[in-house]
Amino acid sequence: MAELQRIVEFTAAYDKRNPDPTKNYGAHGVNMRLVLKGPRGAVQFVLFTNWQLPHIAKEWENKPRSLTQPLPADVGYHSPEPLWEGQEVQAENCDYLDGKSCYYDGSGLAANDAFAVLVERGSAGIWGYLEDYYHRTFEDSPDDAARVPDGGR
Repeated sequence: MAELQRIVEFTAAYDKRNPDPTKNYGAHGVNMRLVLKGPRGAVQFVLFTNWQLPHIAKEWENKPRSLTQPLPADVGYHSPEPLWEGQEVQAENCDYLDGKSCYYDGSGLAANDAFAVLVERGSAGIWGYLEDYYHRTFEDSPDDAARVPDGGR
């Protein structure tokens, strides 16, 4: 099999709050996206770190801890072809598929398992988890397609 490419992206935090509700886009912390890209598609793990801009972090000092902790957001795949009947194109020009159309599906619940692997086993664990997910999604039998791995353990 061809080598799998590891991509790590961090999206900056923002403060787009506005008193005018039609212009209020809220505030959000740094997002971390880990993508494992191969010849058949790509898989990803997204974590909302909740690392806020300094002025927002100060505002939120007394917020409940659950609002300031990392939030596992998504484990999913980007495929150049549908992996289940009726699946529709999600993007016409996918960065992870070299500009091809993208059939995407993901799971917020599976992100909890991926986060546990990251916390318990670090980078080796999470990349192993994503590699297992890649193989299950793009190389196993159709009955197993896109099945989220068992925590990569």
